[in-house]
This record gives sequence, structure tokens and C-alpha cells, in this order.
Amino acid sequence: MEFCTVETASGKVRGLISSGVRQFRGVPYGDCTAGKHRFGRPQPPVPWAGVRDCFASGPVSPQVPYDRDNEYARLIQFDLNVAFGGVGEDCLHLCIWTPGTGRQDKRPVMVSVHGGGFAIGSGNHPMYDGAKLAQVEDVVVVSVTHRLASFGYLNLADVDPSGEWAEAGVAGILDLVAALEWVRDNIAQFGGDPACVLLYGQSGGGWKVSTLLGMSAARGLFHRAAIQSGSLIAQMSRETAAAVAYAFLRKLGLTRATLGRIREFDWSDLLAAQTAVGAPSFSPVIDGVHIDAAPLSEMALARFDHVPLIISTTLDDAGLFFADFTLSDEDLERLLLTRYGETAKSLMKLYRESHPEKTAYLLHAEMMTDSGFRRFAHGQAEAKAARGHAPVYMYLWEWTSPAFDGKFGAVHAMDVSASFHNERDAILGGGTCDAQRMCQNLASTMVAFARTGDPNHAGIPYWPHFDAATRATLVFGPQVRIENNPYAKQREFWLGMPAASSVLG
Repeated sequence: MEFCTVETASGKVRGLISSGVRQFRGVPYGDCTAGKHRFGRPQPPVPWAGVRDCFASGPVSPQVPYDRDNEYARLIQFDLNVAFGGVGEDCLHLCIWTPGTGRQDKRPVMVSVHGGGFAIGSGNHPMYDGAKLAQVEDVVVVSVTHRLASFGYLNLADVDPSGEWAEAGVAGILDLVAALEWVRDNIAQFGGDPACVLLYGQSGGGWKVSTLLGMSAARGLFHRAAIQSGSLIAQMSRETAAAVAYAFLRKLGLTRATLGRIREFDWSDLLAAQTAVGAPSFSPVIDGVHIDAAPLSEMALARFDHVPLIISTTLDDAGLFFADFTLSDEDLERLLLTRYGETAKSLMKLYRESHPEKTAYLLHAEMMTDSGFRRFAHGQAEAKAARGHAPVYMYLWEWTSPAFDGKFGAVHAMDVSASFHNERDAILGGGTCDAQRMCQNLASTMVAFARTGDPNHAGIPYWPHFDAATRATLVFGPQVRIENNPYAKQREFWLGMPAASSVLG
């Protein structure tokens, strides 16, 4: 067995070498967040003497294991969210994959922010394994684990405005800032270029990237960004977040007067309270200090005018919310009639004529994707393009998953495995020739973007910038192609309709 040792600002770390890739797992970028550090700003890791073995993933933020009986969860292996590294509050760790550790190498650095909303998931998940991407594309890949749900986003500042809890409602996002600062200060030792960093995330990871794009503290820490099926950029109001915090405290038997005792509880008690309240109820708020502007506000957009952006969706993103695979066209039309009234018939006709081969389940998934995911993605791309500074590129993942006999279509998270070159993942079909081709297509595109800020390369058609007039979109289907304003009639239909109310996974 081969080993590799690297000096970081906190001490030496030792990783394993496999197939030419140096792998470091569980590298701390912050101190344990328990006890006196609970709900606070992340603190630097405590320096250590000697060499720290980084062979295994670190703990993940406390969360309830996902239901294995959910077929979509099994498809993307959500049941493995807590399977690697254990669970606990010492959760500020990185996994790093690199082909070499020479400071002179200056490889592009691809920093992945995991999905799962603000409630579940971790950078330890196999979906984010960067070994193949580092090996094939000669880049440094970093995945991040950070605080989630109540541990990262409990708005105590509006419960007790004394200042003691000022960071409690944004701690999880401040973790990500700290991770990016760690990358800036240490990644050269791992063969990476701290001046060439791509920050990217899918679903909840994209939501976090969007939040970071509005924060002055993150300015200069990354140089390109990609948001995959994660353009849900609305922030929770301080009033709503405070109401959630009060409900959480009641579950623990605490009041504003006894709030200080919250640091004495075991993390399992906090997990039980957040489960009772509902983990998706926790997300960062615009607190006026750390997050002082909504992501699409002029202030936030101006801060990152210089950062080129990729925004994407999958054709059937919203399929993760449904399991009605036996739905008939008649069933779907009745459902739409209840929801949208007399427009249901024209809606059904529009989608059925576009996709005569699709199941009613997949038609429903595509409709809800257009209503929510895709409309939000187009809105974010339009806002970025209108600034007229660094470009924004739009892609649509149309290739369908062969898993579960193809019933999920081009579902949410399919492009995550492809962007990491992980063609063996079940969602892509377990290493088929088609899966390898789709991985090569998308991974090479993401790497080209990481290197230069321009995703174009010899393996794809020329990909123009997105603008509101031509709406150029790279479509990853059986044939990779450029389309201007794809699915235009569907997009235009939803402009006058209410958006689907759903929470990104």
C-alpha cells in the first residue's frame, strides 16, 4: 500500500494512493462544533503534532437515515448519507482527490457542495467520489461536509438579540466559507491552483452555491460556479425562521430565559427536536450581516459579476417528489383539473403531443419541473445574463436513466454522477457504454469550465452564452446538441401560471 503525506496549516496529513490518485478523507477544515462552539462561527482546526492519517471520512452532521423503501432514494443511494464517517458534531471535514501534490502543478480545483437541501447529505456520499474525475481529467477534487438543519440554521438571533447567537442562523453557510478559505490557504500543497477554483453543487448544493454568490465573505474564494437543478433561491424570512426556532426550543423544554442550556444537550436530543419540527424547515435567512442580500438582488449579482456561471436542470427533475408510477393519462388530467382548472386539457395536450411515448408519471414530472425547477433556473440565468458581465451558460440533461427499467426518466441528480465521471453509479446504468459516453461528455465540459471559465471543448458542439433572446442551451441527450429556446411552448405556458410549491432535495 502506498501513502502520501502533505503539510497543511494545521499539521501533516497522510492519505492513500490508489490508481495514481492521492486520496485524503476526513481532513479537518474546522474545529468540532459541539459544546461551546455549537451554533457559532466555525473555528479553525486545532493544530496537531506528527502525522494525521486521513484514510476514512469524518462524521456527518446529525440527520435521520433516509427510508430505504423509497425507490428514488435507493436510486441515488440516499440511504448511504450516514453510512460513511459516522454521525456527530465534529463534522467540518473535506475529502480531497488529486493526481499529484507538487506545488508547481497548479491544477484546477473543483469544490463540490453536496445536495439534500439544507437538511441531509454529506460530502462523504459515494455520488461525490472524485477519484475517477481526478484521474481522468487531471484536476483536484474537493467535497465538503458541513452543519445542516438545526445545527447550521437555527435562527436564535431573533429569539435572543443579545449577540451571543448572532451566527446560529447562518452557521452552515459560514462553514462553507471557512472550507473555501481552507482551500485558498492549503490546496497548493495538494497540487491545486487556489486562483482557479470552480464551486459547484446540485439541488440543495446549488441552493448553497446561489447563497454564497450573494455573500461578500465568499468573494474571491472561487472563480467560476455551477448550479445544477438548484436555482431555488428564495430565502426564509427572519420572522418565519424565528417561529421555527421557538417551536424547536419548545420541543427541548427551553425558553428564551433558559436558552443558554441548549449547549448542554446531547446532539441526539437536538436531532429529535428538529425531526419533530421538520428538518426542511431550517435554512439560512437574510440576517443583514453575513447574508445581507437576496441572491438575485442587484447588490448580490454585482458582487459576482466577474464569475462565469453554468445553470442546469434535468428534463424530469421533479420526479423525485412522486411515486405514482401507475398513473394513467385520465388520472393525470383529473389531477391537473383540480389544480389548474380548465387549463388542464390544454396542458395535457401540449405535453402529450411533445412526448407521445412518455408515461403519465413522467409527463407529470416534466410539467412540475417546468413549473418550478426550470422556471427558477431560467430566471436565475436571465438575471445573470442581463448584467452583461461574465457569461452564463445553460444546459438541459435529457438522457434517461436505464435503472428501474427507465421509469424515472431524466430524473433529479442524474447529472451529478456524470459530472464526477462515475459511470458505475446505479443511476447511470452501472457502467454501460452509454453511461461512459455521457460521463465523458459532461465531466469534460465541467473540467473545461473549471480550467478557463469557458466550457467549450472539442467533444461538444460550440456552446454559446445564454441570453434572454436566443436562450442557447446545451442538451445532453442521446445526441449532444445545441438548441435555442428548447421546449419553448412549455416554458411560455408556465409564465402565466403559479409555480409548483416544492422543496429542492
